Amino acid sequence: MLTYPVFDPVALQIGPVAARWYGLMYAVGFGAGWLLGRWRAARPGSGWTATQVDDLITWLVVGVVLGGRIGYVLFYDLSYYAANPLEVFAIWRGGMSFHGGVLGVVLVSWLYGRSLGKSLLEVGDLIAPLVPPGLFFGRIGNFINGELWGRVTDVPWGMIFPTGGPLPRHPSQLYEAGLEGLLFFIILWTYSSKPRQRGAVSGMFMLGYGVFRFIVEFFRQPDAQLGFVALDFFSMGQLLCLPMIALGLYLIFRKSAQGAAPAARAKA
Repeated sequence: MLTYPVFDPVALQIGPVAARWYGLMYAVGFGAGWLLGRWRAARPGSGWTATQVDDLITWLVVGVVLGGRIGYVLFYDLSYYAANPLEVFAIWRGGMSFHGGVLGVVLVSWLYGRSLGKSLLEVGDLIAPLVPPGLFFGRIGNFINGELWGRVTDVPWGMIFPTGGPLPRHPSQLYEAGLEGLLFFIILWTYSSKPRQRGAVSGMFMLGYGVFRFIVEFFRQPDAQLGFVALDFFSMGQLLCLPMIALGLYLIFRKSAQGAAPAARAKA
């Protein structure tokens, strides 16, 4: 059994202003995506400018934060927030839904794409490979917060989390950081480096994340207020992954008369 390294949730405090690790991890994730996006935009034939990427990332921050928070409220704990509406704004305490964040990203990507005359899939193919670093840092933030821990286990690397009771649990946040962050980044970045038909890179993101998250959910403790929501076996996170997997398969294998998207023809 490993000892959980208890962290001070506040990374830096100057007077009444406190920078929390959870928020810093989000900032680092967005920063990594922004730098990677500008790098891709600079490649010949990308179809994007650095300024367009700057504006897009700004809108994506709004989409992720609002969509992630609203998604968590609606999908995971609506009764609590209905009784405590001001808690909706306490984002620093955790409580973000990735699937809600995806919906927020889709909405702002569609709106921003329209302003540039680009389709949702064009925008999606650009930003999909930029997301895994954010997932990595986000899950590290969950680990630092001591939240979203895994199920009780007897594996040698099990940890006793301060809020998880007296028994060792899977450090499922680190599993997700490794699978949805590091490994998924390598897979998606490599996949997007070759010409693909429009929407295929977006589809690979949907498929890859859906599969990895579905697997990790078998090690992650279901939310206490929900428990298992299907057949006393599957979690809410797993159910929300199913449409992602289906949509990903469709986008990858559908036949399109458009062929490879111009942005994908540039070597990534």
